[in-house]
Amino acid sequence: MKKIFVLFAFVCLSLSMSASYLILPMDDEQQGEHLKAYGITYWVLEQGVEAYWLLNYEGGSFAFQHTPTLEAECKIRGVDYRVIPNAKFAAIRNEIADPEVNQEVIKLEKAPKIAVYTPDFNQRGEKIQPWDDAVTMVLTYAEIPYDVIYDREVLEDKLAQYDWLHLHHEDFTGQYGKFYRSYHTQAWYQENQRKMEELATSLGFSKVSQLKLAVVQKIQEYVEGGGFMFAMCSATDSYDIALAAAKTDICDVIYDGDSMDPDCQEKLDYSQTFAFKDFKLKKNPLEYEYSTIDMAPNKRKIAPESDYFTLFDFSAKWDPIPTMLTQNHTRTVKGFMGQTTAYDKAQIKSDVLVMGDNNALGEARYIHGTRGYGTWTFFGGHDPEDYRHYVNDPETDLNLHPKSPGYRLILNNVLFPAAKKKKRKT
Repeated sequence: MKKIFVLFAFVCLSLSMSASYLILPMDDEQQGEHLKAYGITYWVLEQGVEAYWLLNYEGGSFAFQHTPTLEAECKIRGVDYRVIPNAKFAAIRNEIADPEVNQEVIKLEKAPKIAVYTPDFNQRGEKIQPWDDAVTMVLTYAEIPYDVIYDREVLEDKLAQYDWLHLHHEDFTGQYGKFYRSYHTQAWYQENQRKMEELATSLGFSKVSQLKLAVVQKIQEYVEGGGFMFAMCSATDSYDIALAAAKTDICDVIYDGDSMDPDCQEKLDYSQTFAFKDFKLKKNPLEYEYSTIDMAPNKRKIAPESDYFTLFDFSAKWDPIPTMLTQNHTRTVKGFMGQTTAYDKAQIKSDVLVMGDNNALGEARYIHGTRGYGTWTFFGGHDPEDYRHYVNDPETDLNLHPKSPGYRLILNNVLFPAAKKKKRKT
């Protein structure tokens, strides 16, 4: 009996010594496929395997227990990795735990269920809106699954099924992106307007702007109840403008058939917004700007080759959320334009956290905040690897940008909900 016990103890010790971890380094030198590394980590969580996010360690590396299957998946997707023994991983964790080191280990528990808010007719082969979306492109490239939802699903309270929501390039004010001057004679513009008016009518609204207001208010409820919301480009400022304009009409006759309220500016309620305050509306219906929130081209006196923004450093142990959201292999990120490029710092609320900015221009590019039990993140610009993306431009080929720091910021937000157990209001 004693011999059996000794043999059993020896086998257990041997297994313990042979146990190992896979590390996906995320610094610039060791990783050639940064974006797909997020997809591997998401896939690991889908398999029910716990993963770890090593904040500020080798560019925000990922780690999980080694199995031949997981290692094979890294090889298939071209993600760089190394295998380390259990004892080495324990030593890394001890090193990170040093209070003098600005690093932290975050346990990722469950793959978040993802929804992308985008017109469903863009997904049925019709592709009426002639532009793409950085988030859906990078989710596809990283092989992270997502569902498409739109106004009908939002109003039918389908958001509760999802942990993370992305707002595709959208105009929540009902002004069709203020594209009228340049594109109102184009077939795609007219067809998009027809479909949106048809959708609004089918859902019981007399105007598209009224439909969009109901949608932003439902999304507000989702966030306040514990949801994670991410938006880029015009889906950021137009969202807040719609909330502020809930009790007035800011759409001119060319957009909804009647004139805007002449006192609409005075009727804005900034207390309802997520991020912005004291902004002035751009009332000219032919001007390609919603408000003074956006750092429009006439405000941004900078050459494309000099256009960069800087990510802030946060305390990994005391501020893990912004630390997760800013993980990268560089602190300096190339700027890129969009209908909404960046945010005038003077019009950002004091409780909003700026995570990336160009201080010399007085602009914020990447901001974050809480609302109720949930969080939101706004990221200015349209495509991190296409400086000036025009209507009808082809999609960016992410095979050419597997190390993109701008796209990494998007994927930080995708994995962020996996790092905490959500508590929803009941």
